[in-house]
Amino acid sequence: QVQLVESGGDWVQAGGSLTLSCTASGRTIFSIYTMGWYRQAPGEKRELVAEMTNDGSTTYADFVKGRFTISRDNAKNSVYLQMNSLTPEDTAVYYCDVDRVLIDPDGTTWSGWGQGTQVTVSS
Repeated sequence: QVQLVESGGDWVQAGGSLTLSCTASGRTIFSIYTMGWYRQAPGEKRELVAEMTNDGSTTYADFVKGRFTISRDNAKNSVYLQMNSLTPEDTAVYYCDVDRVLIDPDGTTWSGWGQGTQVTVSS
């Protein structure tokens, strides 16, 4: 099975920055098509923050454009989210998401979520 280990969540004052990290591990991983970040605030639905395909194509939610930057290290099976100019509205649990992790040459893939990391932004 593939495990996703997230880190970087913390408490920060408005205007501050954080960098989230997520690494996929647990078995041989041949490739990962999409790695990304979602977030879920209390009482709200989980929503896309940003994602990146293995060829570098990115998608950002409108509410983070210009503030957040997603990046990947395919050799490390890792994805990062640099978050700048944080506001209290960014407070949420941030979840790493991976789609189509190739775990066998026969084409077997796995998709899943991390356990989440809490980001709290105070005003």
